[in-house]
Amino acid sequence: MIHCGMREMRVLTVVLAVIFVLKEAEAWGYKNGILHNSIWLEQAAGVYHRESRKGRYQLTYREAKAVCKFEGGTLATYDQLEAARQIGFHVCAAGWFDKGRVGYPIVKAGTNCGFGKVGIIDYGYRLNKSEKWDVYCYNPGAKECGGVHTDQEKVFDSPGYPEDYQDEQICYWHIRVRYGQRIRLHFLDFDIEEDTACLSDYLEIYDSYDDVSGFVGRYCGDELPEDFISTGNVMTLKFLSDSSVTGGGFQLQYIAVNSSQLYDNHT
Repeated sequence: MIHCGMREMRVLTVVLAVIFVLKEAEAWGYKNGILHNSIWLEQAAGVYHRESRKGRYQLTYREAKAVCKFEGGTLATYDQLEAARQIGFHVCAAGWFDKGRVGYPIVKAGTNCGFGKVGIIDYGYRLNKSEKWDVYCYNPGAKECGGVHTDQEKVFDSPGYPEDYQDEQICYWHIRVRYGQRIRLHFLDFDIEEDTACLSDYLEIYDSYDDVSGFVGRYCGDELPEDFISTGNVMTLKFLSDSSVTGGGFQLQYIAVNSSQLYDNHT
């Protein structure tokens, strides 16, 4: 009887473990052969990428340290960057990290990023600290703006909405749904400082894993952008504001839709 009871306990333990894994898997997405848990990435890694408000590759080593310090963080170490990479952190942009080193994390090798390699693409310790790159910061508690969303449906806003957003912000939102699904983006409200080429404040949409490829458009003004449906299960949004005029911001909704449903609607 005792042996029988122990077997039953072991079976129960295995069943509970399987249920836990299946529940956790709901937040995971499979993309290009990579399994991602974006919620875990955001909560555990504490590593994030920043670029200058002037654009990509505009920060000296001294300026890079100042960016991280301003947000309450420090330059990420190599080990911290690698730990984040191992749980899905993938950015195709070289940046400063601890001790004057430059590189970037690649999860999935690609023709346009990482020289076909996987790992930390390491440019080594730079003798010239006046070189200009982006930066990788470390701050487990950082929640300035942006984030990672893996829910099947969600509404989210620009920082401070419905009040005006602040000057000098750069925010990234990454949306990842289940493999085989696509993302329908619908804007509910939109008011971003307008200029002819949307150079001051803007929201950019990328139909991709990052903000390097899959550019959809750059938006400003007060007209609602048209609905957009992704080609895959990931999407990236980037919001930037300069140091002068602001606006009311934006509110949007995304919904995960099955690709088969979209095809059915067109037949």
